[in-house]
Amino acid sequence: MIVALAFVSGFKYEVREKLFSFWGHIHIEPRSINNSSIITPDPILRDTKLERQIKNTQHITAVVPIAIRPAIINANQIMEGISLKGVTADYHLPKNVDVSGREIDFNDTTYSKEIMISEATAKKMLLKRGDNVQICFVEPGGGSPRIRKVSVAGIYHTGMEEIDKSYALCDLRLLQRINNWQPDEINGYQITVDDERLADTLSWQIFNNYIQPPLTTYTMMDIFPNIFDWLNLQDVNAEVIIAIMAIVAVINLAVALLILIVEQMRMIGILKAQGISRSGLQKIFLYHAALISGIGVIAGNVIALGLYFLQKQTGFLKLTEEMYSMKHVPVRLIWWQPVLIDIVTILLCILCMWLPSLYIRRIQPAKVLQFK
Repeated sequence: MIVALAFVSGFKYEVREKLFSFWGHIHIEPRSINNSSIITPDPILRDTKLERQIKNTQHITAVVPIAIRPAIINANQIMEGISLKGVTADYHLPKNVDVSGREIDFNDTTYSKEIMISEATAKKMLLKRGDNVQICFVEPGGGSPRIRKVSVAGIYHTGMEEIDKSYALCDLRLLQRINNWQPDEINGYQITVDDERLADTLSWQIFNNYIQPPLTTYTMMDIFPNIFDWLNLQDVNAEVIIAIMAIVAVINLAVALLILIVEQMRMIGILKAQGISRSGLQKIFLYHAALISGIGVIAGNVIALGLYFLQKQTGFLKLTEEMYSMKHVPVRLIWWQPVLIDIVTILLCILCMWLPSLYIRRIQPAKVLQFK
């Protein structure tokens, strides 16, 4: 049970963290009919006062203006459609995202002529750090595409197919120039918080206190509902697995206790003949059964926590990243989870072992003692 819970919790945590690492936890954008769309057609004005207010809000760790624009990357006679995410120098990929090379250099006075692409895009287009690529921006209305030549500053890898196959990072000023926007026009803000559980609360707080229509706030749960619905289904899987394990454990212990009683029928007859009460006999076997289950729980904890720390340190259990978005089986345990499992398991086992102990009352000393 502990190992199953550690695997499910770790998997959910890693997938969420990969998503949050690239997109943050909350977005401020113009209200849209389609909440799941990151790309908004119209720009908004960047508001430094609003940025300061949000940054000063408790649990907010970063507020970064962003812009999104679809484009086509051309290199090595290969063309690939991609969405460019324009960011500022305040944006940094977190430590849990693998980066080969370096981040974008924003020191250019006009706009940085560097981009960061994913490892999946680099492999598909045969690119490496320092290579030059052409970015083609298709103009609305069928005009001639606008082309910019940039170099690959770094290659990142999140392990999330939805991100790695679709997005690249560039300078926000590049997209502003391509879109014919003013320097203070952006698509929206990306906000990062220090505790994902507070994302909904902080989203409502920002919406109610700081912004005005047509702007609104979206959490990642609003933008990627399918991913989070899929993750919530993992809880159902964990509950089913733990329930099955609990049922098997209870049946095994109940049968073991019943066999123990049958094997000790002569002893039960002797004790009854000497005047011991039925409840006293029951307590003897219940204490013995509790000792067996207690030893089992302790052994299970040692094995489970040993596997947990071994996987945490070495990652010896592997996964197919294309299918699971990670290379190793992730594990995560909160201290109260194994404690709760242990307590509930022992109580449930003792409660269920009480039923076969009732068989003691049906044993008659005269019948069991007539046989040697």
